[in-house]
Amino acid sequence: MRIWFITGASRGFGALITAEALAAGDAVVATAREPASITAKFGEHPRLLAVRLDVTQEEQARAAVDAAIQRFGRIDVLLNNAGYGLLGAVEEATAREVERVFSTNVFGLLNVTRAVLPHMRSQRSGHVINISSLGGYEAYPGWGVYGATKFAVEGLTEALAAELAPLGIKATVVEPGFFRTDFLDGQSLAVAEPIADYAASSGVTRESATRLNHGQPGDPAKLAKAMLALANASHPPLRLPLGSDTLARIEGKHRSVTAEITAWRELARSTDGDSAAA
Repeated sequence: MRIWFITGASRGFGALITAEALAAGDAVVATAREPASITAKFGEHPRLLAVRLDVTQEEQARAAVDAAIQRFGRIDVLLNNAGYGLLGAVEEATAREVERVFSTNVFGLLNVTRAVLPHMRSQRSGHVINISSLGGYEAYPGWGVYGATKFAVEGLTEALAAELAPLGIKATVVEPGFFRTDFLDGQSLAVAEPIADYAASSGVTRESATRLNHGQPGDPAKLAKAMLALANASHPPLRLPLGSDTLARIEGKHRSVTAEITAWRELARSTDGDSAAA
């Protein structure tokens, strides 16, 4: 039996993965700002511990991890799932909006990870799974600030994987595309005040988000099952893109980067030092 620690477990991906883990016979420490919402969804369960956690509060993160260890003795899988979106051009986003989304998506993830890792290091085992996004691999209009938080998650996970590998701990960053969750609803997404000059860029994204809401191509239930397959893998990947839309965008970005490198190779190499003179 594995012990999962899942943030943002009251709805969306977090709730679905919690249900899949329990169905598989695992135990779950399911956290949310209001743990009663978890109990209301899943009822009382001997392998479920609902814990209050606002990830932006470091002391709450430590207390939640302490409660998990007291109840189950260890944490095998940390799923950093809590987060929310910010839709708007980079200039449209206010300082407060930017700070808030980074506080949850980046600093909150770090708070929880720092609280869990001492226990995984003591065990010499564990798997840290960080939920990123397609927007964490390729930026696009209207999602610049949100994407920046997920770019940060990508970089942190890549470093973590290298740092933790000698300790027997794995790290994976998951990159979902567009899935039919409530992410585009008001409770999961802040929308910046529009500036007319961005109507042809972030404005188009804003309009398409409204049309796309609950009509996204990805199936959240299948993503939840994919998370169990990831946790079962003996050699999990550093990155796991989910959804054909994600695969297409990643492959397209690789082609674009390769083309730019080819076009600008000589200028790039021209900045090397003169090894002969050295």
